[in-house]
Amino acid sequence: MQPVSFPTFLTVLSGVCWTLVYIDGIRLGFKQHTYAMPFWALALNIAWEFLHAALGYQHAGLALQTVINGVWALFDVGILYTYLRYGRKWFPKDLPAGAFILWTLLGLTTAAVVQYGFVVELGLVAGRAYAAFLQNLLMSVLFIGMFAQRAGSEGQSLTIAVNKWVGTLAPTILFGVVGAKGFDGPNRFILAIGLLCSVFDLIYIALLVRAKARERRGEPSRRAERGELGSVSVAD
Repeated sequence: MQPVSFPTFLTVLSGVCWTLVYIDGIRLGFKQHTYAMPFWALALNIAWEFLHAALGYQHAGLALQTVINGVWALFDVGILYTYLRYGRKWFPKDLPAGAFILWTLLGLTTAAVVQYGFVVELGLVAGRAYAAFLQNLLMSVLFIGMFAQRAGSEGQSLTIAVNKWVGTLAPTILFGVVGAKGFDGPNRFILAIGLLCSVFDLIYIALLVRAKARERRGEPSRRAERGELGSVSVAD
C-alpha cells in the first residue's frame, strides 16, 4: 500500500473540515431555530458545489475532489432548508410576504451565473479554483458580519469557525505553496487570497471565543442587553 501523498492529504483534510462545518451548521440551525451560514456565502457555495460536482464527473469521473464536492452539495441543501425555514426573522419585516422567497431565488440564480461565468472565462480548473478562494474570502468577511448583526453567537460555533479556517488553509497550502494539478507551480494570487481568508477567520474565531466566554459566565449577549432577544436560545 502506497503512502498517501501530501496533496491528497490536504484535499482530504479540506473535505473533512468543511463537511464538519456543514454538519454542525445543520445541527445548530435546527437546535436554535436559525441558520448558520450567511445567505450569500451559502448561495455561492451551493452553486459552486453542484456545478463542479457535475462538471468534475463529466470530465474526470469519480475523482476525489468531485466526490467531496457532491457530499458538500448535499449537506449545503440541509443548511439551505434551515435558512428557508428560519431565515425570515432576519429579513426586513415591512416587505411583502413573498419578498423573502424572491430574494432567495434571485440570490441562488445570481450565484449560479457567477460560478458558471468563472468556468466559461477561465476554464474548468482555474475557474473552479479562483471562484472557490474568492468566495471563501467573501465568506470569511460575511461570518464576521453575521456575528455583528446577531450581536452574539446565535447559529455559530467554534466547530464551524475552526474547521472553516483549517478547511480553507489546507487548499491554500496546496495551491499556493505546493502547487496543484492544472497550474504551473504555486499560485501567488491564490496564496494571497487564502492568507487573507486566514486573517479574517482568525479574527472571527477570536470574536467567537470572547462571546462564548461571556455566555459561559452568564452575562447577557449584546442583543439581549438591547432587548432584542426573543424566545430563541443561543446556547451552543
